[in-house]
Amino acid sequence: MSYENKIMQLKKMLGGKKEKVEQKPIFKKPAHPSYLCEWMKCGLTPVENDFGIVLKREVNYPLDYKHGLYHLGAFYDAIEKWEKSNVNHPFAISFDEELLFFDTETTGLRGVGTQIFLIGLLKATDDGFRLTQYVLADPENEAALLFESKFWQKPKTILTYNGKSFDWPQLESRWVLHQKYLPKLREHRQVDLLHSTKRIWNKTMDKMKLTSVEEEKLGFKRQGDIPGFLAPIIYADAIKSGNAETLIKVLYHNEWDLLSLITLYIHSTELLMDIRLEESATTLTNVGKWYGDLKYREESEYYLQTVTDQFDNSKSGLAYFYLAFEQKRKGQYREAATSFENALSNLEIRKQIKVNEQLAIIYEHQFKLFEQAIEYTLNGLKLIENALFYNTNQKEKLKLQWEKRLHRLENKLVFPKG
Repeated sequence: MSYENKIMQLKKMLGGKKEKVEQKPIFKKPAHPSYLCEWMKCGLTPVENDFGIVLKREVNYPLDYKHGLYHLGAFYDAIEKWEKSNVNHPFAISFDEELLFFDTETTGLRGVGTQIFLIGLLKATDDGFRLTQYVLADPENEAALLFESKFWQKPKTILTYNGKSFDWPQLESRWVLHQKYLPKLREHRQVDLLHSTKRIWNKTMDKMKLTSVEEEKLGFKRQGDIPGFLAPIIYADAIKSGNAETLIKVLYHNEWDLLSLITLYIHSTELLMDIRLEESATTLTNVGKWYGDLKYREESEYYLQTVTDQFDNSKSGLAYFYLAFEQKRKGQYREAATSFENALSNLEIRKQIKVNEQLAIIYEHQFKLFEQAIEYTLNGLKLIENALFYNTNQKEKLKLQWEKRLHRLENKLVFPKG
């Protein structure tokens, strides 16, 4: 008899209380929808689990499959670039991570009644990529759909487009409704490619929708795609009519979304790893600023310096602006002053005020050229006076600060030390 069994027998003899074992309540599986056979005729395969039934579609892609400008195999080249770099960038992923591209289609945008009716997953295999799509058979089978996603298994790195703000929170909220029955949802690392897209192409693209990025940057234009806002209507009609032919178009829409996530990651990595002069000065400046925000000074200066070298002042004002702060931080005051002066006439007013302030500081404290410092102080005061974006209190407070500098400079000019 084992040691544990002896202890249990002893507890019974002594009249000890039985340990309470927490068990999940029994789940009553819903019935199969009547149209199941009709949906199977459209290429969907039923998958049964402990919580009901879900429909599945799978597609395999070889590494040489081309989507827009890129073969899918270039995704591994992108990971290798990050592994060889010395940059711990939030966008970077490694071969050690289990990677999964994730996208959903829902019956609405927000609200308690909004359900996920399609979960699309794309993962790497030994010789390519496999797309797996799970379709909600009907609202009663929601727990089966969530369970089949396998997000309750080991942690992964999930790559999405706006998934951190929409897809994943939506999945979490639906999971909570079934938490009495489902295994606990795991925490996963999230890499949201919408965030990187906004950082890289800020002020260069009018729309940040994935379809816009596909056409403008990834060389892919959809043919026969359904508008995203029609997806919930099409799903509702498929349940009502039992006909899934039009619903398959929603699955193609989801498929293209996922494939584009791979090529977007490839393209973004190339921009973050190598200078591409076919991109605009603003895009390269955005990359330089991103590296600067992450405290990677060398990479930041490399991008910003390239912009100022390759583009004229009318296009490189922001690059000069950020570069000047890097140069000032390194004690390169002459270079910083030159960069600030080159930036001055090509910036919006807020940044012009900031530049005049920085030039006044440098000319006062580093060069001891008080007349020039006064000139930049007067320029800043004039900009503040004419600025429309400050309220009265803000404007008066700023003017007071700048007038204090002006009086100090005038005193230094009249009563120089020594």
